[in-house]
Amino acid sequence: MKVIHIITRLILGGAQENTLITCKLLAQRGHDVTLITGPAIGPEGELFEQTKNQKYKVIVIDKMIRAICPLYDLISYRQIKKILRQLQPDIVHTHSAKAGILGRFTADSLRGTRDEGRRTKDEERRAKLKIVHTIHGWSFHPYQSKWLNKFYIAIEKSAAKRTDLFISVADAMTSQALAAGIGKPEQYVTAYSAIEEDAFLEPISLEKKLEFRQRYGIGKDDIVLITIARLFMLKGHEYIIESAKELSKRFGNAVWLFVGDGNLSEYYKQQVRQLGLAEKIRFTGLLPPSQIPLAIQSSDILVHCSLREGLARALPQAMLCGKPVVSFDVDGAREVVNKNTGRLIEPKNVEQLIRACAELIKDPDLRNRIGQAGREFVREKFAPETMVDKIEEVYNKLVHGN
Repeated sequence: MKVIHIITRLILGGAQENTLITCKLLAQRGHDVTLITGPAIGPEGELFEQTKNQKYKVIVIDKMIRAICPLYDLISYRQIKKILRQLQPDIVHTHSAKAGILGRFTADSLRGTRDEGRRTKDEERRAKLKIVHTIHGWSFHPYQSKWLNKFYIAIEKSAAKRTDLFISVADAMTSQALAAGIGKPEQYVTAYSAIEEDAFLEPISLEKKLEFRQRYGIGKDDIVLITIARLFMLKGHEYIIESAKELSKRFGNAVWLFVGDGNLSEYYKQQVRQLGLAEKIRFTGLLPPSQIPLAIQSSDILVHCSLREGLARALPQAMLCGKPVVSFDVDGAREVVNKNTGRLIEPKNVEQLIRACAELIKDPDLRNRIGQAGREFVREKFAPETMVDKIEEVYNKLVHGN
């Protein structure tokens, strides 16, 4: 099949890694794959290096940016339409909010309304075009104004009428969509967002782990609580900092490691200094994706306090490394985190966060039991082949009816 994927920007992030894995495996399986994306603007880092020497093509639309900009959006719409006319795909598969809206409206406009008997061959092919959208997370959520949520929901409802099938990265995404009146139940399937598992499953030597710790001034016997997330609003670093104020008094060997960058980086660093926690909370800045397995395996507990997330990739990544996880109970987190694989806590509840972290900090045997259970639980569920098998099944059903 000829498939076009469209995503807003190739920054470091779960939706982007998911899309690149999908494009790579589909191309390896013999499909003709093109990825359309905007520039990787922002402090989060970019993933263009991973697209090199692959069997799929990449087209960058300079004006496709994350923020709403009517002029740039119109230009991007026209450029996408031109590309789709030239490539004549069987499937247009969109990701993320901006690309999801532009891509679906553009693809649907090409399907046309002319009578079958009057269509040219190109028009006939475009009329059979199928549109798929992966939900990595919704643009509407409880932490913004109800009017903005109404605006986003109205757009998504309109886009849903132009969508043949949705792929959710977690069942929670489907539930939220249907509760908002977006689409119909039969339009949804779930395919958990794949992870390149080998790097996380492969053991890393003690020497390399100690070298990583030494890089950030962390001792051999320290208990490291790692957080992998953009330093950005709604990612929850403030709750972790608040918990560290109490936990650092009770556990002298506890250290927190913030992996990532973002527009709140300096704010959090200043807050940490003001609270006298500079020796307890370390910032790595951006790490390349190849370093994430090392960072997790060099740590002891993963803490994730984001207030909105489709299903945070850091959770199964930590589990594959055999590490216990502590997460706010938001969106798809409960689909991988339970009493056997970690601790789910009420969003914004710092007291619960302190109790959950304290339980794991003081009990290495518990950390090991939970970590091993988590590894077995997520291993098959997040395998790249598992995700792409489901996506390919969706494509075949839409294009060939089987």
